[in-house]
Amino acid sequence: MTTISETSSRPGLAALADQIRLCTNQNTDPGRTARLVADVLTRSRPTAHLLTAAEREGSPDGYTRHTLHTEADFSISAVVWRPGQFTEIHDHLVWCSFLILQGAETENLFGFEGDRLVQVGQVERPTGSVSGVAPPDDIHQVHNTGDTVAITLHVYGADLSQGTSVRRTYPA
Repeated sequence: MTTISETSSRPGLAALADQIRLCTNQNTDPGRTARLVADVLTRSRPTAHLLTAAEREGSPDGYTRHTLHTEADFSISAVVWRPGQFTEIHDHLVWCSFLILQGAETENLFGFEGDRLVQVGQVERPTGSVSGVAPPDDIHQVHNTGDTVAITLHVYGADLSQGTSVRRTYPA
C-alpha cells in the first residue's frame, strides 16, 4: 500500500480509505464499484477539512488537485476550484466517484453523434451532491460557475501517485 499523505493528519481519511477498500475488494465491475464508492461518500460525508486552510484557498493560476491517499486499487484526491476555473473536455481510464464538499460545480456532458463530439447535457451539482461514473460514458468538462471556491473529493479506480486518470482530451 502506498499512501501519499499521512492519513492521521487528515480527519476521517483513514476510515474513508478503509470503507472504499471494502468496495474495491468485493467487486470487479467498474460501474458497480463507482456506485458502491458513491454510496460510501454519501454515508460518510467527509468535509472540506480533509484539506488544510491553505489548500482550501486554491490557486489563481487554475484548479488545484491534492492527492490525499493512493494504493493499488484506488486514489483519493481533492480538487479546489476558484470561480471561473474549469477542466478541458476529457474522459477517463478508470471509474470515478465524487462528492461536492463545498460550493457547487457545473458538469457539461458530451457524447458522439457519428464522429462529432456534442454536448448532450449539463448537471449543476450543489454541495453534498454525489455521483459515480465509469468509462466509456464519461466524457465531460467540469467548471466552477459559482462565485465562491468549490471543493470536490474524487475517488479514482487506480493508483494515480505517478499519473492521471485522464485518457483523452477533446477540443472545445
